Amino acid sequence: MRPSAPTARQLARSVLDRIARTRAFPNRVLSAALDRAAHLSSADRALTTELVYGVLRREARLDRALESLATRGLRDLDPRVRTALRVAAYQVLFLDRVPPYAAVNDGVEACKAARGRGMAGLANALLRRLVDRGEPPLPGAAEDPLGHLVEASGLPEWLARLALAELPDGEAIPFVEALSRPAPLALRANTLRTDRATLRARLLQERPNASLDPSPIAADALLARHIDAPFATAAWKEGLFGVEDVGAQVVGDLCGAAAGEHIWDACAGLGGKTAHLAALAGNRATIDATDIAPRKLAQARETWSRLHVKGVTTRARDLMAAPAEPPRFHRVLVDAPCSGLGVLRRHPEAAARRDPADIAALAARQRLMLGSAAAAVLPGGSLVYAVCTFDRAECDDVIAAFLDEHADFRVEPPAGARWDGLRDWRGFVRTWPHRHDADAFFAVRLRRQE
Repeated sequence: MRPSAPTARQLARSVLDRIARTRAFPNRVLSAALDRAAHLSSADRALTTELVYGVLRREARLDRALESLATRGLRDLDPRVRTALRVAAYQVLFLDRVPPYAAVNDGVEACKAARGRGMAGLANALLRRLVDRGEPPLPGAAEDPLGHLVEASGLPEWLARLALAELPDGEAIPFVEALSRPAPLALRANTLRTDRATLRARLLQERPNASLDPSPIAADALLARHIDAPFATAAWKEGLFGVEDVGAQVVGDLCGAAAGEHIWDACAGLGGKTAHLAALAGNRATIDATDIAPRKLAQARETWSRLHVKGVTTRARDLMAAPAEPPRFHRVLVDAPCSGLGVLRRHPEAAARRDPADIAALAARQRLMLGSAAAAVLPGGSLVYAVCTFDRAECDDVIAAFLDEHADFRVEPPAGARWDGLRDWRGFVRTWPHRHDADAFFAVRLRRQE
């Protein structure tokens, strides 16, 4: 007898179990699982995604609630039972649209399948207490902001302290709360083929239940929610849009591109910003795209083909190891490898993989990479440095050190009203999830003097 196809909750538990067992990247495990689950409706696919990322974002808080109600500790539980309890607890505490009895019954059956009737009884008692009593009170945000951040978000204490130290007064808690909410799928209208308004209308024809909100800070960006299978749309197959966070699109806008220019995307990765620059230049610029990982460049070439991007050449290159380029580029973009603390709403597992020593090491590497790339900028040309994080060491301090060592470069603030609220008095550009519904990016444009 063939096993029945998994439900949305069963699929979510299997994905979470695999992530815990292998430490694989959640987006890849979830995407592969959903590809195999063609039987699921769009609502069930959305529920699977919500449960996976919701549990990952709230794991420490869920464990705190369950531990407070357990007569014995939960540390020694079978990992499958722990996952089942977390999935059920997430639904009870954070998903109003799921009836508590449905979450409890499903969690109890999952524990029974994993460890038998005895474990089912324990799970039933524990989850029913959670329904009746809820989670224990959180520390007050005003009285104990650090305690509130740690307990409410599950951030490591060092990271909660960093957020309190680096963000303006009163913004650390809204920022961290935004990290705990689902991020929209950010689309970039491919202006080589269409414009934002036309793309929105086209997608609504194919996905009428989707929410597609134009971003106020990126001219080509749509914030998509409740959109089912966007990569199966004809609009995707025709190359009308790419997927790129709004903060990343702001970086591309800051760099800019014009016909006839020679541009270097020095850390091209999967090629999203390269495609953006090609579109800004109307496919009439010459772009060198380099990255240390040939595999990423291979994927980037597939993306560029779908988006009808032209004029791009690729080569594998390590900015830290290869000789400096001669000055031959009008624009250079260094989207440097960083701690990724600004994208935790999309990659919540990354918080547990970082520590303060990582930040110091990354900042040292970023300074060297930026200095290496600077040699390739023509006099009068521009150099844009960007990272998807918010800590001073990888942002402000890298630029300060660079300017101390390169007297021929100056910060060039972006001009125009569209940059109000994004740039500070120094010309540094930042995006935030709680302000702009964007990942936390830092970027600065530097101009080499004639």
